[in-house]
Amino acid sequence: MTARLIESNTTPLKNVDVDGITVDIIENALRNAREEMDTVLFRTAMSPGIREQGDCFPMIANKDGKMVVGQFGSFIGPFLEAYDNEIEEGDVILTNDPYMCNAAVSHLPDWVVLVPVFKDGRHLAWSAMFGHMSDNGGMVPGSIPIEATTIFQEGIRIPPTKLYKKGVLQSDLLELILHNVRTPQWNRFDLNALVAACNTAAKRCVELAERFGDDVLHSTMDSMLQRNHAAMKHIIETFIPEEPRQFEDYICDDGMGMGPYKIKCTMWREGSTAIFDFDGTDPQAQSSVNFFLNEDMFKMFFGSFTINVVDPQIVFNDGFYDLVDVRIPQGTLLKPNYPAALSGRTHALGRIFDVLGALLGMGAPEMMLNAAGFSDSPHLFYSGYDDNGEWFQLFQIGFGGIPGRPVGDGPDGHSLWPGFTNVPNEFIESYFPLRIERYETIADSGGAGLHRGGNGLSVAYHFLCDGNVGIHDERWFTYPWGVLGGETGMRSTKRLVRTDGSEEWLPAKAEGVKVKRGDVLYFNTWGGGGWGDPCERDPALVKQDVERRLVTREGASRYGVVLGEDGNIDTAATEQLRTEIVTARKDEKQLFNFGGDIEDIRVRCREETHLAPPVNPTFVGAN
Repeated sequence: MTARLIESNTTPLKNVDVDGITVDIIENALRNAREEMDTVLFRTAMSPGIREQGDCFPMIANKDGKMVVGQFGSFIGPFLEAYDNEIEEGDVILTNDPYMCNAAVSHLPDWVVLVPVFKDGRHLAWSAMFGHMSDNGGMVPGSIPIEATTIFQEGIRIPPTKLYKKGVLQSDLLELILHNVRTPQWNRFDLNALVAACNTAAKRCVELAERFGDDVLHSTMDSMLQRNHAAMKHIIETFIPEEPRQFEDYICDDGMGMGPYKIKCTMWREGSTAIFDFDGTDPQAQSSVNFFLNEDMFKMFFGSFTINVVDPQIVFNDGFYDLVDVRIPQGTLLKPNYPAALSGRTHALGRIFDVLGALLGMGAPEMMLNAAGFSDSPHLFYSGYDDNGEWFQLFQIGFGGIPGRPVGDGPDGHSLWPGFTNVPNEFIESYFPLRIERYETIADSGGAGLHRGGNGLSVAYHFLCDGNVGIHDERWFTYPWGVLGGETGMRSTKRLVRTDGSEEWLPAKAEGVKVKRGDVLYFNTWGGGGWGDPCERDPALVKQDVERRLVTREGASRYGVVLGEDGNIDTAATEQLRTEIVTARKDEKQLFNFGGDIEDIRVRCREETHLAPPVNPTFVGAN
């Protein structure tokens, strides 16, 4: 199957020579158009997840579907391969079903809009954007049910469908879709905003073609892809070894009593081709933590990660995809068989970045190796009826600690996705029956190191109405690992304090938790792993961290630093403590510090009642 573009002007686009100045002008104009897509979306969307948090991914692609500018690419190519229909000028395509578009999107809450860009009857380019909808129907509010065992339980499945046909809205279709979600008004506005953003980008592409000529725009896009190809070819040949390199990490559990689940990847190079083989990854899960990872999507992850580490000035696009070979076994956690549930795929998605960072950094750890901390994107759901009998539904993404890095400390309380921002507490308190009583970093939660891991966040949600809460988080069992002598980060916890003073430790994945007016949930996220020997950190930086309440006075001892009663550094005591710490070490600094092997971590987790789940899970995969 493949999509068929219908053009009234069949004159083929030609490759022409374009001078460097013109290429730079068009490149920057396209980058500005990509930023304008975000601006249009944020000003016209309604849900806090998109409007305030920025849970969306825009792109502009050439006529073959290769992203030229954008936040992330990958999904137009797989969509075009799966869509067996004609596409005409004025069409707007909508889909959300991973199984119907070769995993161009990876779970149902992400609705993707694709717009073919035409000029004078000829197809020039694509604009596309997807945003995470606050609700997609299904078993639970927010549409990420932990206990789903098939995708049919996760809400409405929209196959690749023409929302607009030749510029005409298919209103009956839209009303049918919105009839199946709990937040139809938000979804309507968010979907309109996605379409408006794509149409804006399409208009800018046409303007560029009118200014410079169709062939010049086409050739410039090709030139931008070739630039990226040349840069990535050099990076791959420089940093990817010919000898295979392996790494594995684990998703803690699936929320239904099974786990941990291993993600294993082997990386090597053949000529100029980087190969990533996920053989050894555990079989697919019974529940929704499966991640249908399209091979092009992983290439996008690899390119984005590598370019940001090596040279952020390189324009990231899809030009290098033929330089990467990705192998994912069918029936595994990363390529489950239909109709496996997929809504909770965020946990594996986040862990992919930790695995990728480890593989790329092993060969040059002093320059490239990050600790762990991109581990997840924690979700909180709170829904019910307020005092006026009106339905409310909050979906919020939380932040954790970013890992220590060769260039410095990890940021505290930051998102996995660089473009995300937090939803302002004032916004939440204005629109939902909630009061945020605490929003602060957790001192000492970042792993100690020459470069400290970022601290996690503690957010205290005071519920002002009875309702139901859902929690999706990770790193409650495994540690965010440290590197080159750095310590592990703190694991995540969730503590619910009832109005009568009683406390409950909640699992990291829970739904249908009934809360009463006055209950307070302490939502504590993980810290990033530390980078390098903590005893090599400048004591003045440790003192500064203590003054900023990022490290406690007691926590300063992890760095071998002693502070006097006046808060100043006790130089003699510090030198003595550091000597004692170094002398007591039995082994050389480990490249990775996982906090122990899986069995050791399991024992300690069960000893810490605030981390152990209510029912001890049956651990699989890692055994």
